Amino acid sequence: MSKRIAVLGSGANGASIGADLTRAGADVVLIDQWPEHVAAMRRDGIRIDMPGETQTTAVRAYNLCDVCTFTEPFDVVLLLMKAYDTRWACQLIEPYLKADSLVAGVQNGMTTDVIADVVGPQRTMGCVIEISSTMFDPGIVQRDSPPSRSWFAVGGIDKRVVGREAEVGDLLKHAGTVEYVSDIRASKWMKLVSNCTTLVTTAILGQSIHGAASTPAMREIMLRSGQEAFDMGKAMGHASVPIFGMKPEDVRQSNRLVEVLLDTLVKGFTIESTLTTVLQDWMKGRRSEVDNLNGQVVDEARRLGLSIPVNSAIVELAHRIEQGLLKPGPENLGLLHELIETRERQ
Repeated sequence: MSKRIAVLGSGANGASIGADLTRAGADVVLIDQWPEHVAAMRRDGIRIDMPGETQTTAVRAYNLCDVCTFTEPFDVVLLLMKAYDTRWACQLIEPYLKADSLVAGVQNGMTTDVIADVVGPQRTMGCVIEISSTMFDPGIVQRDSPPSRSWFAVGGIDKRVVGREAEVGDLLKHAGTVEYVSDIRASKWMKLVSNCTTLVTTAILGQSIHGAASTPAMREIMLRSGQEAFDMGKAMGHASVPIFGMKPEDVRQSNRLVEVLLDTLVKGFTIESTLTTVLQDWMKGRRSEVDNLNGQVVDEARRLGLSIPVNSAIVELAHRIEQGLLKPGPENLGLLHELIETRERQ
């Protein structure tokens, strides 16, 4: 009997993965909180526009309110909700798990321990995701990184799931390259370093990753933000580990590792028009994950009594944008410089 799989959170990335699994013949349902999107998937399937190819796949889509109608438990849940929605999403799906089910947090942010707190570490699998995709219209995804250019790392935090990594990895192999890691917390923090370098920083300018990174003054801020996150990880005891398919020797270049991460991301997983998830959220008038990304680094620095002026300035400016006091745009670069300089003098 095939495993029953749920993709909980079927936005751009979740819908892409759900479509990949459906085409592979998996017994998978897609669950999402956007009613119009669910209606479009039910009516027309999910359309994935990729460079040089478009795929339309009929999928089984459900609203969050439909979860209470499920009568059979899931073997694997791929969680692709926003990081800040992790806890309640796990509480929602926990009654539909078996004693030996797995919940994999295929998300940005340090969510693995939050999942474990709800469903138990023996049912938790951590995951690092790298897919570049956008969705503004219901049922239609623009995926800039097809499976050949998407990447995942999978690993558990409990000895009781050692040896079960492939139960998640074999599913994600339909959507990209999969690596198995022994220290998923370190891998996820390394992805956080990359996220701190790119996601909020470029969104503040209202630009693509390529556009912002090509501006020398902004590239410097991006690298400084990532370096602060990297140094914070070291202070917390996280090892430097390769991600994005990098080799161990790549991470030994600790004096320019953040730059290597940025260049690897730009060249291998994005195109010139790729917009970050943070900018997409702001364009939709939605809350972003800034507090789970750069904000996580700021919180850890505060806990340890350390100063990180760049990330602190980025978080403040992002909050102003989310409060409607500013709009994303290139003119914010000067203001960002001013905020950083003010924090450096404090």
